[in-house]
Amino acid sequence: MPNIELRLEAIRACMRSKQIDAWIITGTDPHVSEYVAPRWRTREWISGFTGSAGTVVVTLDKALLWVDSRYFIQGAQQIEGSSFELQKLETPGVLNHVQWLSKHLSSGARVGVEGQSLTISSNRVLLAAFAQKNISLVYTADWFEDVWTDRPPRPAGEVTSLTIEVAGTSAAHKIEKIQNICASYGCSHTFISSLDDIAWILNLRGSDIAFNPVFLSYLLIGKQQVVLFTDSQRFTTEQKEGLSEILEIREYEEVFSYLGEAFENSSVLYLSNDKTNVRIQESIPSTVRIIDGRDISTDLKACKSPIEIEGMRRAHLLDGIAMVKFLATVSRQKSVYTELTLAEELVRCRKEHTEYLGPSFSPIAGFGPHGALAHYSANESSSVELVGNGLLVLDSGGQYVTGTTDVTRTLLFGEASAQMKQDYTLVLKGNLALAAQRFPTGTCGYQLDVLARQFLWQAGCSYGHGTGHGVGFRLNVHEGPQNVSPKPLAVALEEGMVISDEPGIYREGVHGVRIENLLVVQPFIKTEFGEFLAFDVLTLCPFERKLIDVALLTEKERKMVDAYHGWVYAELHDALSEEDAAWLREVTLPL
Repeated sequence: MPNIELRLEAIRACMRSKQIDAWIITGTDPHVSEYVAPRWRTREWISGFTGSAGTVVVTLDKALLWVDSRYFIQGAQQIEGSSFELQKLETPGVLNHVQWLSKHLSSGARVGVEGQSLTISSNRVLLAAFAQKNISLVYTADWFEDVWTDRPPRPAGEVTSLTIEVAGTSAAHKIEKIQNICASYGCSHTFISSLDDIAWILNLRGSDIAFNPVFLSYLLIGKQQVVLFTDSQRFTTEQKEGLSEILEIREYEEVFSYLGEAFENSSVLYLSNDKTNVRIQESIPSTVRIIDGRDISTDLKACKSPIEIEGMRRAHLLDGIAMVKFLATVSRQKSVYTELTLAEELVRCRKEHTEYLGPSFSPIAGFGPHGALAHYSANESSSVELVGNGLLVLDSGGQYVTGTTDVTRTLLFGEASAQMKQDYTLVLKGNLALAAQRFPTGTCGYQLDVLARQFLWQAGCSYGHGTGHGVGFRLNVHEGPQNVSPKPLAVALEEGMVISDEPGIYREGVHGVRIENLLVVQPFIKTEFGEFLAFDVLTLCPFERKLIDVALLTEKERKMVDAYHGWVYAELHDALSEEDAAWLREVTLPL
């Protein structure tokens, strides 16, 4: 572990020099990305915590890390031995970082935060809370530039242009649609900071953030002019010529000065306060009226077009072939795997097809107690051998030419205990219940979440993460605005949305179970009571048959498993070797 205490002292020296009593570290980049390039892994650098979500607060005598339930165990392990204190969000008696600062700082205190790491909406929450205690909020410089001596540079990798056959819709058509919707809101411009939105709009894919095919950029769309702010050297001459027909390219750093001169006094700008940082806001003249709302493109890209859906189906077909080859190979193992070598074997199987581009996220392969860490990531020192009787949670995905995959299977090594079978089967029942649900238009994900949890609840069990997240089209594996979770997010599930179905159970120090398929929302039926939607499963991969306790399944559920397995076999067996097809036939036989 690096010397966290020395790093904290370096930050505190900056705080003392600017008379700052507390400094907030959000751990994100100027685009509020969930996963960030190495340059912006500031939360990890200062605390040692490697999770994708969390907030750090450094005061002159304390260091605190706030995490949600996904990272309670991991967070505690990774800050152990340092002066950091773990704060478990949404647990009794635990304040969030805003509440904590408001309670513990005295009147007249000064709280600092780097402006490009803070969204407009988060800024408003802080200002409102601090005003009640006469606490000042100060936008500081990026002190990591001074104290992180070997900080990685800002990435500017090459980009790939999607063909119209893959994308389905031209960038010009997407821009025109956004312009028309923007005008219907009474706005002359829209400004977009979200990297996956920009990549989708322009039919471009980048390489600036590992596993997320995006590139650092901002996009301003006006009635007549469209401006992309990014490092221009990332484009080929041919790409520049093609883009010049629909937009102007300016350098990434020019965004602040350009925004100061881009508008008329009568301009009305539409942007997302949840995605736009304070530094951008401060660059926009006060005469420009700003309307806040979710990025228009976010809703457009969430509802996949027929061509995008067919592309996703092909990606899942190819991924299913790779998964079966992998599982069949593991079943015939001649040597002992570790968590790392098992994940490497799966990547090898995926690489056999030319349309595979790389992983869609860092794979999770957690055996035994490691499986109880929902977002465990094996490394050379933590990776264990898969020996004895235990469960392995294997969560992985691929980026393919025509889509993105995300699949979790829990595998059995050795013999299964009664507890293993019960846990697995209860999770499976929840997975099946959500996938089979029909629902009226206008239904939100949180209204369906209990379907996946009901069987676990009946057994006195639950899980701390959401049940489902949106998935991008050859884009980020986590995509909004839709999800399935207990939180009452008022976003209706709509035709074309792709969402995961991944209930789980995690017994600390023992094992974990998670089963994940991707679903696409499709029309079901129209009756006198309205229009109804249904889920169609995209993922092609058998369940772990040896872990299913058939006695816990209803007849309907048993038939659902048999039907799913029959479909998997029918879709995949012709693309497999005779030996692998025989293995698949055996593991998909009726229960």
